[in-house]
Amino acid sequence: MSGKHINAAQYWRANLRLMTILLVIWAAVSFGAGILFVDALNAIRIGGFKLGFFFAQQGSIYVFVVLIFYYAWRMNRLERALDLHED
Repeated sequence: MSGKHINAAQYWRANLRLMTILLVIWAAVSFGAGILFVDALNAIRIGGFKLGFFFAQQGSIYVFVVLIFYYAWRMNRLERALDLHED
């Protein structure tokens, strides 16, 4: 196998692992904080709003956007490490 083929296989393995981890985090925040733990989180207030309400309405979206930026940053580093970048 050529070096690029090995790097591509490593790239996709790392990509799938990272996507799985980030999707689990997003699901845990969306489902867990917005639905399962909403009653416990509602005991905490931020800016006058109950924390459970915040996560159900806005918090999971903010977490998702942060995860998108993290994914892009991490994949750029991975592409450079495996010499698959487009520069």
